[in-house]
Order: sequence, then structure tokens, then C-alpha cells
Amino acid sequence: MTKRSLDQPNSHSAEDFAPGWYVLAASSEVGVTPKPFVLDGLPLVTFRDPKGHPAVLVDRCAHRNAPLSLGRVVGSNIQCHYHGWQFDHTGKCREVPGLCGDTEHPKRRVRAHACRDAQGWLWVYSVPDVEPDSAPYEIPFADQKGYLTVRERIEMPGPLDAVAENALDVPHTAFVHAGLFRKNKDRQLIEVIVRTSRDRVEAEFVGEQRPGGLVGRLLAPKGGEVFHWDRFILPCIAQVEYRLSEYSHIITTAALTPRTPTMTDLFATVAVNAPVPNAILRALAIPSAMHILRQDAKILQRQTEQVRRFGGEEFASTEIDVLGLRIKKLLREAATGHLREGGEERRIKMLV
Repeated sequence: MTKRSLDQPNSHSAEDFAPGWYVLAASSEVGVTPKPFVLDGLPLVTFRDPKGHPAVLVDRCAHRNAPLSLGRVVGSNIQCHYHGWQFDHTGKCREVPGLCGDTEHPKRRVRAHACRDAQGWLWVYSVPDVEPDSAPYEIPFADQKGYLTVRERIEMPGPLDAVAENALDVPHTAFVHAGLFRKNKDRQLIEVIVRTSRDRVEAEFVGEQRPGGLVGRLLAPKGGEVFHWDRFILPCIAQVEYRLSEYSHIITTAALTPRTPTMTDLFATVAVNAPVPNAILRALAIPSAMHILRQDAKILQRQTEQVRRFGGEEFASTEIDVLGLRIKKLLREAATGHLREGGEERRIKMLV
């Protein structure tokens, strides 16, 4: 068994926070008015210059620690509300009202984080003051012709690894989502192929028939075999992909951003291609998917409360807990900078 306390600030982050690109907000949320956000317990401020270019700085003025999010944008800079100091998108001090000498000085600098607008989201690189050599994760099928694409954000109680496991966990669906998805009767034997590589783990579910419930019947009214993959990709992507029948394809990509040790923001991009009019998908399938996420949020809230009540996590696992332990291991390796090369594949049987 493993045990980890969630009571101390950053107790989760110090162990499992992997460097990389995270979604901070919807691109539409970030404008010329400074706005505060939190990444893994770190207060950040976002703003845009007059050309629309985004910037992300630590939300603390270098002068007297006032929140920069209380200020305003002046030209291309953010101005602190307390004494009017101004900082550019790199965090350099560009203006100190009343100062006769040079404004630039290393101690007057605010840490800055690289950021990118991509596919409807504002992504931020977790390591400050570096220009990353990688781009944010490219979400497959988003806004592709023939696909209905929906973006939603939901607060998920719990640390990132718990939220990722929940999103990719098959056994709980027959209980938490009974009626909407699977049912705890007439289970069928399937094979699960688990593939692990340096930066990801994937489970392929082979031999499953269309699950019962509203979502399955809507997307595949004639039934048939389901082609199903669950994936976790470092540092924060939880992805569920279904091909139900010859024509239906749904892929949900969740970018998970730890806000605190016990709260994770889930930024979901759902892309659906089905022989159903988009109006019906919006009216039925998407609300059902959001209802499923809210059900997950409720059980995660109870799980998080229990972990706090008992002073830490204590987990017992079986082989049908397909991805949870592997997600924890990947995050721990990434956080310590010891990702292993190569990959492996194993097969298990389970009833769904």
C-alpha cells in the first residue's frame, strides 16, 4: 500500500508535479484586463497586449508584493496598482514612476512563464523563465471537418493523478454512471492490452460490445463491437477514445491542471463524429457527457475528503485497476527527471 498526505501545502506537488505544458484557461477568458489563475499552488496573472499576444507572470509585484492582477495594462505592459511599476511580458521592469535612474535591475524582475494560444485554450509552461523546446499537446480531431467539437471546464476535487485515474477507469462506470453508460450485470469477458512507453501509458480494450445506457444507444443504435482506448500522456493529458459502429467516433481529451493539492481543473475537448444531427448531439450526448463528469466530481470529492479524514492515501489494487498505478509512476519519474526509455506491453482479462 501507498500512503500520502494531502493536508500540507504542495504535499502532492513536490512528489508528482511533472514539468511541461498545462492549460491555464480558455483563450477567450484572457483579455487586456489582468486576470488571476493558479497553477499547482502558484498564483499567476494573465493579460494581453494591444496586439492580442498573451502573457503570463507570477502574480506578485517585485516591489512590495502586491498582486499584479489588481493592476491594469498600459501599452504592452502590466502596471501594478500599488506604486505603478510596469512589467513587460518577459517580467522585466519597464517603468518606475518617479525614478530618475535606470528601471531595469535583476531584483526588480518578475518571473514569467511561456504561454501559447492553441485550439481554444491558453497553455502555460510550468517552468518559469525558459523558452521550451516543445509545443503544447495537439488535441486530435478538434474542429476537424465532420466533427462536432465542444469545450468545457469543470473543477474536479482531488490531485491530478486521482482525477486522471478516474477519467480512465473502467470498473467504476457500472456503479457511478449506471444507466448512462455500463451496468453491473451481464458482464462480458474482454482483453485489455496495456502499453507503456517513456511518456505515456495506453490501455486498449478488445472484444467489448456496445455498452448499455443512453450514450451508447445514441452513438451506436445498431450495437456492435466497441473499439476503445484510454491514454495518459505526460504531463497532464487523459484521453478516452471510442469507435462505436462503423460511423461513430468520439474522443475526449482532458487537459488536467493542478490548482492545489486537492483541486484539479479539467479542460475537456470533446470531438464527436456520429450519424446523428449535431443539434441532437448538443441536446442529448453532450449534456450526458457533462452529467457523467459531474458524477465523477462528486465521487472524487468524497474520496478526497476521506483521504483527508484518515491522514493520507492507502490504496489496495488489482490488475483491473489498469492505469492508476502506472500514471502515478510516470508522474513521479517525470517530476524527478528520471523517465525510463523503452516500453512494454502486457495483456490482462477483465469483465465489463
